[in-house]
Amino acid sequence: MEAPPFAPSYSPSSLLLRRKTPLSFTKFSRSPNVKIRTNFSIRASSSSDSVVTLLDYGAGNVRSIRNAIKFLGFEIKDVKTPEDILNASRLIFPGVGAFAPAMEVLSKSGMGEALCSYIEKDRPFLGICLGLQLLFESSEENGPIKGLGLIPGTVGRFDSSKGFRVPHIGWNALKITKDSEILDDVGNHHVYFVHSYRAMPSDDNREWISSTCDYGDKFIASIRRGNVHAVQFHPEKSGDVGLSILRRFLYPKSNVAKKTGEGKASKLAKRVIACLDVRANDNGDLVVTKGDQYDVRENTEENEVRNLGKPVELAEQYYKDGADEVSFLNITGFRDFPLGDLPMLQVLRYTSENVFVPLTVGGGIRDFTDSQGRHYSSLEVAAEYFRSGADKISIGSDAVYAAEEYIRTGVKTGKTSLEQISRVYGNQAVVVSIDPRRVYINDSNDVQFQTIRISSPGPNGEEYAWYQCTVNGGREGRPIGAYELAKAVEELGAGEILLNCIDCDGQGKGFDVDLVKLISDAVSIPVIASSGAGVPDHFSEVFAKTNASAALAAGIFHRKEVPIQSVKEHLLKEGIEVRI
Repeated sequence: MEAPPFAPSYSPSSLLLRRKTPLSFTKFSRSPNVKIRTNFSIRASSSSDSVVTLLDYGAGNVRSIRNAIKFLGFEIKDVKTPEDILNASRLIFPGVGAFAPAMEVLSKSGMGEALCSYIEKDRPFLGICLGLQLLFESSEENGPIKGLGLIPGTVGRFDSSKGFRVPHIGWNALKITKDSEILDDVGNHHVYFVHSYRAMPSDDNREWISSTCDYGDKFIASIRRGNVHAVQFHPEKSGDVGLSILRRFLYPKSNVAKKTGEGKASKLAKRVIACLDVRANDNGDLVVTKGDQYDVRENTEENEVRNLGKPVELAEQYYKDGADEVSFLNITGFRDFPLGDLPMLQVLRYTSENVFVPLTVGGGIRDFTDSQGRHYSSLEVAAEYFRSGADKISIGSDAVYAAEEYIRTGVKTGKTSLEQISRVYGNQAVVVSIDPRRVYINDSNDVQFQTIRISSPGPNGEEYAWYQCTVNGGREGRPIGAYELAKAVEELGAGEILLNCIDCDGQGKGFDVDLVKLISDAVSIPVIASSGAGVPDHFSEVFAKTNASAALAAGIFHRKEVPIQSVKEHLLKEGIEVRI
């Protein structure tokens, strides 16, 4: 089904997107009817050798794997019928999203049976993330749900009771257990994972396993049998190491020497994230800006929007500099018509062509009705951003309203943007951005919200504070605390929290360690510390004193005050594992 055409006056028709209708979610009651940044000198030598068949079932971001395949010199043929699978010379299944919707599509289309037949004949196959999980007998995700049944075992959820954050998000190490060919260049380097469910090794599936990963428990990171490969991590998001994995799958007979290089990966790394606040300036140009306590205008007579560079160029530079993720925040947002925001969609598309680390985008992702009375769900809006190159969606104000209603009623309606998107794409695809202000008080009993004894007294000697959440870019305070909001959005389906602090924003005096500790101790999902970084010591401090999984900065990177590599070198010296 085609979406209505989007044709804002400022954008040529060549920017229009083909949008697939978001998948509905249906729980299975019975088994589906199936049988069981490197310059590479090698290029495909003929048209028959230069085609990769891609099984894209219509959910999530597959633009990055498409770009990686093209980057390596191949053309793409999309699967439209089961026969396309059976006729493929090499097949990649970049499974994105949740288990049940994917199995529903495979079952109803007949592609599941064709996929089983293709794999059973030992044809060249690479499954990615969900493309690995679906090969197993079943999954507990919104289930139990029957899988393709090719590999013995059940896909289960990580056990957060052991103190590990779920979802498992970030760069982790592999333990290679047998010759897998495609992992020859991994060595001691990190690769990128983002998932809440995993398959466990057993005697029944031991012969399939080519590598494992430790995160709470030892789980299956990759499998290999003959020409059949699948990985739980995302090679298309794992930088140069990931591109080498794809290259070795696409060129299995090449005589390329193994290049593992220097690596020290042993466990999950702390992430260093570059954030780009993007908005139109007064001339209508899309620029990267940076606020001072959320004020993005220069303190001059002209009062112009602060311009720190072009978004695509900066994102590509940060990728080269070693950023573990790049986050875009659309702070002007086409609030009345988010799907008309073609410039931001184009930023994602262009960025994903050459940036092979995760991309997050936030701003204006919610239900809305356009001027013609056509209603769009937040799921439709998110789908457009995923298809344009986003790996994760960040929700701000809409999550605050959803949390307030959930706390008031105790009812999960399933209709909020948070619930809709996490149900179809998995909670690992949903980030909630929290924007609180510190409110000083003399007594912890003065308010109904969670308070903390602050490490530095308030302006009038106050010893306590609570953190009031805001909406609309920090302009409006809400009757909910950051602690209460974090707990609520975790229950509603958030997979990660981006924790800002308006008081610290742009100050360069360090993260609000009190706030980060409060929230990272309260939830079992990963927390990203944001706002206030000024020097490398601020990163090591927040990692040493809190349970933050990542730390984000903007201005110090944009102004070239502190290079990303300097931050990572400092963290390594402090004994904090990072990706190098």
